[in-house]
Amino acid sequence: MRALAEFCGLVARAALWIAGVGLSLMTAIIAAQVFYRYVLNNSIVWSEPFSVILMGWFIFFGAAVGIREGYHLSFDILLYVVPTRVKLALFSLSDLLVGLFGAGMAIYGWQLCASAWDVKLPSLGLTGAVDFMPLVGGGVLILLFSVERLLRRAAGLPTARFGEVDMAEA
Repeated sequence: MRALAEFCGLVARAALWIAGVGLSLMTAIIAAQVFYRYVLNNSIVWSEPFSVILMGWFIFFGAAVGIREGYHLSFDILLYVVPTRVKLALFSLSDLLVGLFGAGMAIYGWQLCASAWDVKLPSLGLTGAVDFMPLVGGGVLILLFSVERLLRRAAGLPTARFGEVDMAEA
């Protein structure tokens, strides 16, 4: 379990770095586009599609890390009134459903990549599949981190913020 946790921690850290660099790069590109358009009366033709691709990467990678750390959206009012064993079951059900959603993202994102492979993005000269690659990457990470949370809970180990209960009460 320790090896899985260390591996997932490294993957999460790398995903956050990629997301942070992507956000910073997108901000710089959009700022340059504004400068070019309004000061130089010119335009950077590839800035918008490239920024949208970057945005996909940092949104999906950031969301996946949020799931690992327990910061995804939840409706937890019921958790205040149920016993600890029920809480653990509900947390596990939530992680299972989120993992299935991640698997769906990866599978259907891969199908979208395959269908757009022969399409060329005119301003970038890249395959249209790059538009859907963040969906695949984010889906794989969501699945990985959901499985990690399920395995940690099954082993009696705490997960990050969401889903933590005193295991002595269970």
